[in-house]
Amino acid sequence: MDVIVQRSGGLAGARLTWEVRVDEQPDPDEWYILIEEIPWGEPPPVPPEPDRFVYRIECPPNEATLAERQLTGPWRQLVDRVQEATDPKRNAPLPGDPREASRRRPTR
Repeated sequence: MDVIVQRSGGLAGARLTWEVRVDEQPDPDEWYILIEEIPWGEPPPVPPEPDRFVYRIECPPNEATLAERQLTGPWRQLVDRVQEATDPKRNAPLPGDPREASRRRPTR
């Protein structure tokens, strides 16, 4: 299972992406327990704020988009663990972006 965290927004608008393969972590059971604790259908309510970070968290089949202030409890724990486990990629294409499809095509 993969967990992908994308952070966008802020004053510079740069996008960072962290991706972790849970089964390759030294403690995959703890990751799975944390992922199960996430209330995927009920992110904390917070009004949008300009120039703040927005996080897109993907853990198929689940995904959620949260404002920085919504990252509390297990949401914050998961994002922190992903960021600690791997280095970010800068300006990685978002899913559905045409650049994403071209990146995954095999070369001849």
